[in-house]
Amino acid sequence: MRVLLAGGTGVIGKQLVPLLTAVGHELFVLTRGDQDRVDHLAALGARPVIGDLLDPAVVTGIVRQAQPEAIVHMATAIPRELNPKRQPEQFAVTNRLRTEGLRNLVNAAEDVSPARLVVQGLAYAYDPATGGIATEDAPLWAEPPAQFRTTAAALIELESITRAANGLVLRFGHLYGPGTFYAPDGSFTAQVRAGKVPLVGGGASTFSFVHTRDAATAVLAALDKPVTGALNIVDDEPAPMSEWLVEFASLLGARKPKSIPTWVARLAVGAWGAAYMTQLLGASNERAKIELDWKPRYSSWRAGFAEEHRRLGAL
Repeated sequence: MRVLLAGGTGVIGKQLVPLLTAVGHELFVLTRGDQDRVDHLAALGARPVIGDLLDPAVVTGIVRQAQPEAIVHMATAIPRELNPKRQPEQFAVTNRLRTEGLRNLVNAAEDVSPARLVVQGLAYAYDPATGGIATEDAPLWAEPPAQFRTTAAALIELESITRAANGLVLRFGHLYGPGTFYAPDGSFTAQVRAGKVPLVGGGASTFSFVHTRDAATAVLAALDKPVTGALNIVDDEPAPMSEWLVEFASLLGARKPKSIPTWVARLAVGAWGAAYMTQLLGASNERAKIELDWKPRYSSWRAGFAEEHRRLGAL
């Protein structure tokens, strides 16, 4: 299958490119043109095509050149270190990639009519008012704290565009693995090591994690299945922050996170930062297991975190 991938050098893309080429897909990867990236992609058996996803004329030319049978959109521009108070600024380009970039791909593909469209979404943007562990039927968070509103609106628009194009949104959980915030050299790991991540309001947020390689295998599985709509791509063990953060700190040999009230966190990191630590819902992967015939290699973040850090000699 001829596949056009946007986002081939991100944390999912780096896992996905070798998987796609290994199983024989003819892979075109849209890249901004950094020569090192171009050379690396070519060495993996992909065909780099240089262009800007936010330039509709360029995207149209690339789609006509590649004539893809499937389009995979994994492109983001997320900084390596986040500040919840600066969420709108830090995610401005990513929000454009999720909306304008996706629309450019869909519009360019009208003459090509690819059989599959697979797009990256989020499994932790559900409305907390739903409660419990979220299935794909739960509503996304339409009115979150102010700092997250532009991101939430972009995700809702992304899903609307994908549905109209009969595509599939893979709602990924909190990604860990090489290049992520939770990697041995990741910014969140550094903060936990330094004792700078507290348990806020009892640590009530529930996280559903997924390793970047498991995210990539879900994309691979989705290419061969006529599934549309949205699916949660997460591991089997949603966990409250009060549980996983304490265990992660112990894994790193860091001191146990201190507890602070929500109002103190709101002063320090804003309403969205506090909500992130107290209100998020975990997600169920049962539908993805059935409809994609997929299951995560790391069924639990416990084993995944430990193996990832030991593998890289960080423990």
